[in-house]
Amino acid sequence: MSTKEEMLDRVRNALGRAQSSSAIVPLSTFDMTGVMPPLAPQDYQSKFEAEWEKVSGIAYRVEAMNQLEAILRKIMMLLPIHSVVVSRNPLLGQLKIAERLEAAGKVVASWADESVVRGTRSLADFNKSAFDAGVGITGVDYVLAETGSLVLSAATEGVQIASLAPPIHIALYRRSQLVGSLDEVLARLPISASKDESSPCRSLVFVTGTSRTADIEQILIHGVHGPRETHAILVEDCCH
Repeated sequence: MSTKEEMLDRVRNALGRAQSSSAIVPLSTFDMTGVMPPLAPQDYQSKFEAEWEKVSGIAYRVEAMNQLEAILRKIMMLLPIHSVVVSRNPLLGQLKIAERLEAAGKVVASWADESVVRGTRSLADFNKSAFDAGVGITGVDYVLAETGSLVLSAATEGVQIASLAPPIHIALYRRSQLVGSLDEVLARLPISASKDESSPCRSLVFVTGTSRTADIEQILIHGVHGPRETHAILVEDCCH
């Protein structure tokens, strides 16, 4: 009998349990039918919003730029800090989010790449700006309906600190980015099959509502280790 078996035998004896003739009991097959039924594509949006709001996220839908600008003004209205950091997601560039914020009197820092830096001199400066900012604005790669999550990758956002450091995170997305399940997200990620080739999606962030922490008394606090507010805005294709 090995040392490990002797130790386990002493534990069994102390507990008054005889050694079982079969140490491992196989689990019976579990029928997953009905536990997580597949979603129909037409239900993705409503399912995401329902799950997102369960974790203290706030959801919006806009069809025109003036609606989007009104929502951004409303979110930022009571902020004592007027600085904003913006990720390099292409949707934000298409909608000219940085330019619109600057026109509204906000101080904007954005990181496009190492040769195009708005409001900062380096990536280190951008990271500092993110911790000093009142709001971080990003796009997403996917919106995961079944869990009410936003999926952001380094491939589209560049540095992802805009979604993590500021106390308020605003994410814009298109309806085409909605997916039903985690399986769909994993199947679509641009991951290299070669160990010698780096993947464009080298890091991934799943955002499921606000940052939440509970102390020993289980008192829930928002925003201790990340954003205390999270806003997801569906920007319909008619909004340019």
